[in-house]
Amino acid sequence: MNPRPSPARPVGTVTRGTTNPNRLRRMDRWIARTHGPALRRAASPVAVDLGYGAAPWTAVELLGRLRAAAPGVRVYGVEIEPARVAAAAPYRREGLDFLHGGFEVPLPGGARPLLIRAANVLRQYDEDEVAGVWERLCARLAPGGLLVEGTCDEIGRRHVWIALGPEGPRTVTFAARLASLDRPSDLAERLPKALIHRNVPGEPVHAFLRDADRAWATAAPYAAYGARQRWAETARALRAAGWPLVGREELWREGEVTVEWGAVAPKGEGLRGRRRGEGLRGG
Repeated sequence: MNPRPSPARPVGTVTRGTTNPNRLRRMDRWIARTHGPALRRAASPVAVDLGYGAAPWTAVELLGRLRAAAPGVRVYGVEIEPARVAAAAPYRREGLDFLHGGFEVPLPGGARPLLIRAANVLRQYDEDEVAGVWERLCARLAPGGLLVEGTCDEIGRRHVWIALGPEGPRTVTFAARLASLDRPSDLAERLPKALIHRNVPGEPVHAFLRDADRAWATAAPYAAYGARQRWAETARALRAAGWPLVGREELWREGEVTVEWGAVAPKGEGLRGRRRGEGLRGG
């Protein structure tokens, strides 16, 4: 008689696990607004908080924020460190569970999620590993699904994320608590792994942040009406300069701006996604 085979080892490595309550509120707000309709339409929508860390706060908050947009959604927190899964057990509730796993995203019954959120996970990986991880995660998505991968500071004041569909990357969103921002390029330190080493002259993301700083400086008179008005005027100037911004103008006052991936994608890289002018749709 053959011994029972061991379960496959999760794909990935253990992260530092740093987390804080309310850290991902900006990303969650964007997801609920952008992807909420797709979650509401699904019969049994499933979302994954991948690599939630040493404490389960982000998964608990994701459930609450998504259910405000799609009451039937179910959230799974997936962690590669077994001790973290065990520590999260007391937070299980209707619609929320915690699983041991990694980039293979092992859900009960082989379910395919309509959303995977991977925040502050890929920063410890090499840049040349990003495309492979994206491809693996996007392959796990249900039809119409969304992968949101990005990085933020410890208390969620500054955040940059990439939205990807099954076909690859779609958009990049820059979001900040405007009262703490001196200039848009302050967000460079929170660029996702696919972009953070590309913030150098000659790369599109560097040009975008450079133009954003110039527009911010030009919009200085609007500071008299508040940082939100100044940010909105900065976004208008970026759009007028030809940057393909995505989303309604009134959302700029929330301290975010979203640009098509093809406009800021690294030069000459195999990171999937359509280039500017090829009909890219927003995440």
